[in-house]
Amino acid sequence: MSAELSNAWAKSRSSVYVGATLGAVALWFAVYWQLERVSAWAVGWLPLPPNSRMEEAARFLVFETPKVLMLLTLVVFGMGIVRSFFSPERTRALLAGRREGVGNVAAATLGVFTPFCSCSAVPLFVGFVSAGVPLGVTFSFLIAAPMVNEVALGLLFALVGWKVALIYLVFGMTLAIVCGWVIGRLRLEGWLEEWVRNVRAGESVVIPDHATAADRIGAGVEAVRDIVGRVWIWILVGIGVGAFIHGYAPTDLLASIMGKGAWWSVPAVVLLGAPMYSNAAGIIPVVEALLSKGAALGTTLAFMMSVIALSFPEMVILRKVMTSRLIAVFVGVVALGILAVGYLFNALFS
Repeated sequence: MSAELSNAWAKSRSSVYVGATLGAVALWFAVYWQLERVSAWAVGWLPLPPNSRMEEAARFLVFETPKVLMLLTLVVFGMGIVRSFFSPERTRALLAGRREGVGNVAAATLGVFTPFCSCSAVPLFVGFVSAGVPLGVTFSFLIAAPMVNEVALGLLFALVGWKVALIYLVFGMTLAIVCGWVIGRLRLEGWLEEWVRNVRAGESVVIPDHATAADRIGAGVEAVRDIVGRVWIWILVGIGVGAFIHGYAPTDLLASIMGKGAWWSVPAVVLLGAPMYSNAAGIIPVVEALLSKGAALGTTLAFMMSVIALSFPEMVILRKVMTSRLIAVFVGVVALGILAVGYLFNALFS
């Protein structure tokens, strides 16, 4: 009888947990879809000069902070539940080795269909890494998500036609796949921060097959408590830096300096763009200004790629997950790929 009562209690507890989780997820989506409107309303109450650089920075900060933290919480929670079904060894067995190339393609494709800026893509990257997904595969996603999306493609289609937009899509995807594959081949998992390696290797979060839904939801909550608790301050610092750059970057000066097609302009714009931060939509005014001033197409695209794929705020956030050496390898590999794309476009569309 006691066993029957125990089973009934477990089922009742699981039903409550599932119901509460579904309600929380529904509330998450309801809040998330209103973030932009609510953040604009909140900034409107601040004593800031309208349409000023300070107001632009404030809009960015008030909107991006809850957005990125909410994305991180949801993704880590979901990954925590997934990890309760699969041991790290089984996850790596499914995705490593001969499957890694396919994984890079799948991750880059997923990145194309997720309209995230670089900082917003970091939560998914953290979730993938903590779940034991191969490092190179996660980098393919991290590169593709901000760089190749519908905004960038739509911009190129409107400005320079469908052929250039299609070539950009092909080369952007290729860059994400190849760079991720190269990083994967280097076997740099040991250059992740120690706490991330412990999460990937640990067995304590793996739950037996007979576990209840409540147990698995608890594993997701524990993952949020552990991972989000470790990285949230770095996210705030990164977004704060991004807000300052977003509001105060001298776009007119950049356009006047880079409106040239000299051979050195491609590496120059990569160096100039990497410390900045913007999504594809935010970089549109600079791209339009550069093209209107006669900048070479490859130079302009290299600048856009470096701004949205190698942003300094993104590196600040990733520093909690990666060692400085791994970040340096990531920046170096992606920068070389961007240089290649820039020079190739300049040669094809001179």
